[in-house]
Amino acid sequence: MSTWILNAMKWNPETGTTERKHVRVEGGVIAEWRDGSETPNMDGAQVVDAKGKLISPGLIDMHVHLREPGFEYKEDIASGTASAAKGGYTTIAPMPNTRPVMDTPDTIKYVLDKAATEGVVRVLPYAAITKNELGRELTDFAALKEAGAIGFTDDGVGVQNAQMMKNAMALAHSLGMPVIAHCEDDSLVEGAAVTEGAFSRKHGLKGIPNESEAIHVGRDILLSEATGVHYHVCHVSTEQSIRLIRLGKQIGVNVTSEVCPHHLLLSDEDIPDNIDTNWKMNPPLRTPKDVEACIQALEEGTIDIIVTDHAPHSEEEKARGMARAPFGIVGFETAFPLLYTKFVRTGRWTLDFLIGKMTSKPAEIFKLPYGTLAVGAPADLTLIDLEGEREVDPASFLSKGRNTPFAGWKLYGWPVLTMVGGNVVWTEENGINR
Repeated sequence: MSTWILNAMKWNPETGTTERKHVRVEGGVIAEWRDGSETPNMDGAQVVDAKGKLISPGLIDMHVHLREPGFEYKEDIASGTASAAKGGYTTIAPMPNTRPVMDTPDTIKYVLDKAATEGVVRVLPYAAITKNELGRELTDFAALKEAGAIGFTDDGVGVQNAQMMKNAMALAHSLGMPVIAHCEDDSLVEGAAVTEGAFSRKHGLKGIPNESEAIHVGRDILLSEATGVHYHVCHVSTEQSIRLIRLGKQIGVNVTSEVCPHHLLLSDEDIPDNIDTNWKMNPPLRTPKDVEACIQALEEGTIDIIVTDHAPHSEEEKARGMARAPFGIVGFETAFPLLYTKFVRTGRWTLDFLIGKMTSKPAEIFKLPYGTLAVGAPADLTLIDLEGEREVDPASFLSKGRNTPFAGWKLYGWPVLTMVGGNVVWTEENGINR
């Protein structure tokens, strides 16, 4: 059956404005576009009236935590993909730091099978670089690729041994696969919960220094140069890391990188004095100088894409205090509204720029056939209300996690419909459609 989405506003990069369009979806792909002044033949078709909402390619998030298997009390594939759909995401890439770790073909297949039966968006899992993410022995990269892994990462911990990382990069390159790195030198961060800066000094807390991230970034850029692998830096947060990535790109190293909304919007100086653990994340919130460096790096292309690092935890875990609470915040359901409100509505970014960093650019660097509104492309589509203002209410999240520092923020740019492969999987009116 065909589906017509009528009266959607489509961005025209040539004019820098939106234009009213109708789009027909058939067989899971975008079949045709019509001018909004036309009345297409809709006999026998399902019809969705966009009512002037923006139509975007489905958002793509290349760094998420679905917690399943092993931590289903925090999140599971059903709740995590539902949360992603509500946030406008159609493709997500979960990290392997589950229990058991996603380090065998069986665990990769488990996630893919669960996503096919209980998920509502496309799930592309990463596999671990080392067994149990312990940094001691490489996993079977070839078997993991065959099982469906799209890349290799020990996210949550940095690979501490340089030779181990070099061997991993060489093996991944031989298979045409990327290495995705959580950059953190453990010897510099033990026992710390926030960045080394104004907040840590004020409260007498041990701080995580910027160089703990940048040391691994610099090391791995050199190893990528030596091996030729596509090296992708996770959740960049420091000015020093950005300088190294910029240099790597300038000399031709195949290095790409990502940034999270919270590292573009918040600094350590924003953390409230009551030490709310919903402000505890890894990498931590850095200084205002680092925040501006991240924004500028994204604008110039040194940082390539935006991800959420969606990291749900239970309320009980987050109530353990700054020293013992786990790192991480949820991100699916607030990412686009936060960035649209704070950067597009203020005039710093164009709408096209923001959408590109969340759709076409991640598809490009990870070689995915998504993130486009071209005829013949998969019909992964998101309708977004750019005009209605709403307040961030964690109680309304579809994620099991409520851990966000953005509660109460008033934002614009809320998704109202998400379609994956031609199927409407979530609408504001009707919720999740499995």
